[in-house]
Amino acid sequence: MSFFEVYKKSVIKEFRNYKSLGDKSFAQLEADDFYKRSDEHSNNIATIIFHMYGNMLSRWTDFFTTDGEKNSRNRDTEFNEINFSKEDLLAKWEQGWKCLMDIIENLEEADLEKTIYIRKEPHHVIEAINRQIAHYSYHVGQIVYLAKEIKKDSFASLSIPKNKSQEFNQKMFGK
Repeated sequence: MSFFEVYKKSVIKEFRNYKSLGDKSFAQLEADDFYKRSDEHSNNIATIIFHMYGNMLSRWTDFFTTDGEKNSRNRDTEFNEINFSKEDLLAKWEQGWKCLMDIIENLEEADLEKTIYIRKEPHHVIEAINRQIAHYSYHVGQIVYLAKEIKKDSFASLSIPKNKSQEFNQKMFGK
């Protein structure tokens, strides 16, 4: 397997993993949970979704031909109060991820040699992809944390539950 094939497979796996963590968190939430916040200065899950949606559309639409910070994007408004239904929020979430995955899944080896721009700064394609993996994982982590805080003990763990590492390892190693 070539470096390109390994890298592309890895990137797709990472993006799908982070999307899945968000999806599994959302499935445990009621509609009003998306708007709960820890304090007046913090973002709620709805705001984080809306910001990620705006970022994904801006970064991944016309990825190779236009700057990743589109003129049509108003990033500051992504953090304003919004009032979308759970279904509308999830539709935006899906639309953003589709925009991203359409580019990633169709990458060709020669694309890795290209330079794209984000806010007029040049980025090699690998650098731009890695930047977005880090950005999205940061926000998905916030989503998971907020969902856990909202649901408390009823939140079903998305990783190895506390005090269950040995049990998990035994299962994984077949012991």
